Amino acid sequence: MNKEHETVLITGANGFLGSAMVNTLIKDPHLSILAAVRNYGSEVVGSSEVVVGDINAGTNWDGALDNVDIVVHCAALVHVMSAKSAEQFELFRVVNVEGTINLARQAASSGARRFIYISSIKVNGEDTADDQYFTENDLPSPDDAYAVSKYEAEQALLEIARESGMEVVIIRPPLVYGPNVKGNFATMMNWVAKGVPLPLGGVKNNRRSLVALDNLVDFIITCMRHPNAANQTFIISDGEDISTSELLKRLSLAMGFAPRLIYVPVWMLHLAAILFGKRSVAKRLCGSLRVDISKARDLLGLSPPISIDEGLRRTVHGR
Repeated sequence: MNKEHETVLITGANGFLGSAMVNTLIKDPHLSILAAVRNYGSEVVGSSEVVVGDINAGTNWDGALDNVDIVVHCAALVHVMSAKSAEQFELFRVVNVEGTINLARQAASSGARRFIYISSIKVNGEDTADDQYFTENDLPSPDDAYAVSKYEAEQALLEIARESGMEVVIIRPPLVYGPNVKGNFATMMNWVAKGVPLPLGGVKNNRRSLVALDNLVDFIITCMRHPNAANQTFIISDGEDISTSELLKRLSLAMGFAPRLIYVPVWMLHLAAILFGKRSVAKRLCGSLRVDISKARDLLGLSPPISIDEGLRRTVHGR
């Protein structure tokens, strides 16, 4: 049974997702928010900031976990640019596996009732056929060091839940977009803003699932409280899958630009990617990655509060 007033610890609280969680939850008078950050001076407004330093097997969470009821673990190592493959696996495991296990064990010992882990759809795999969907029941197929580390952390958390009684919720989002988004989505926005003609007008038949930042935050909040979320894994999205060319058109309109898309056959894009050593980029742009959110809808009543178009508008213009 949930208490009338609860304390929530959010890790990675000054990051893309963590800061959005803090900004939303501080408006709830029934919650006290602890924002875990790496360094002093992060100034996570409206919450009590706790500095934990680097996240690994030796991180001491004592002060951060006092009287905490719910942990939302957003912090993760996402990119390792310069390390070789074997080194990447080790670096990802230190933070994403060992660091998560350490936090979860300390949270369970401190009496936290629920631990929400933000994983990744990459645990399922990198792509789907155009007419197929990833589900929670699929055999996991992580393809890189980051995805493997997320899957290993998931398995460890489920074991900790069985041993301790602390409830664990695992969420695997696809690409997340919203205000202050970075990475490939930000790069795409820069292309549009510069008026660069993009040779992606022919990428009309693929389908990709996305999730707006506000939709992800809303779902995490549901998972904090819903009794049916305990010890479950969920895949979520905006509920609409779109092609790469359609996404670029809608993004361009949200930014106030006319879409500048050039038709190039998809096979030619793949050939160019092979020649320039960019197969993975072509795979993301031209391939499909679709997810089935039926479980979240049926078990928790998921109904994404905003559409893709509204999510793109907020991404471009903020709130």
